[in-house]
Amino acid sequence: MTFFYSLSRRQIALSIILAGLIGEGVFEIYAWFISPLIFNVILQPSNLVIALTAKLTGAQISHAVAFPIHFMIGSLGFGLFVYLTRLFMPSRIWLTGFVSGLILWFVAQGILAPFIGRSFMMDFGTYTQSSFIGHVGMTLLMAHLLEAFLSYFKNKTTLAEA
Repeated sequence: MTFFYSLSRRQIALSIILAGLIGEGVFEIYAWFISPLIFNVILQPSNLVIALTAKLTGAQISHAVAFPIHFMIGSLGFGLFVYLTRLFMPSRIWLTGFVSGLILWFVAQGILAPFIGRSFMMDFGTYTQSSFIGHVGMTLLMAHLLEAFLSYFKNKTTLAEA
């Protein structure tokens, strides 16, 4: 992990963005198509964005506005969160992904859901179970992609210096 410090900010940012976009894209595929088959529930985190916006600002926003907001938070924010977690846990890529996903899942279901009036961890029902798989799966993928992109840039930099 120490080689990350030898990369440019642009290379690190591009790696975070790419890993985040791909990871969030896969999360949305899982949320809309796979989760209904396994858990009989569609994950719609845009509902959380709508409820948070209403509670914090009093403004009502549509799913058409909330979905891109969540997608940007999921891709850029979660990608950055995985990167920062990796800085503190450089030993195992899978562990970075798992811990990142576990924390993000807990924040969504254990903190934000009760904040907007839902039960803690939404009573550990099928939505919460599916959300766990979605968050952890997404961040595991992001951690592996992040490692691959950063390694690519490191190898590209090393070859250019040789």
